Amino acid sequence: MTVIMRCVGVLACVLMLQGCITKIVTVPVKVAYGTTKAVVKGTAAVVEAVIPDGDDDKDQQKKDD
Repeated sequence: MTVIMRCVGVLACVLMLQGCITKIVTVPVKVAYGTTKAVVKGTAAVVEAVIPDGDDDKDQQKKDD
């Protein structure tokens, strides 16, 4: 009887803490995504500043089409 009660207790705890476990996993992933996104945008801005005429070819092709 005690083994069954322990299993039921563990199962109940797992189900009740499911939201907490999800937060523990997803918050670091969101932080990493936001940081990576900012770094990529910064790198793109630096490259665009160094090569200011880099998009002219693409703009010309769009106008031709």
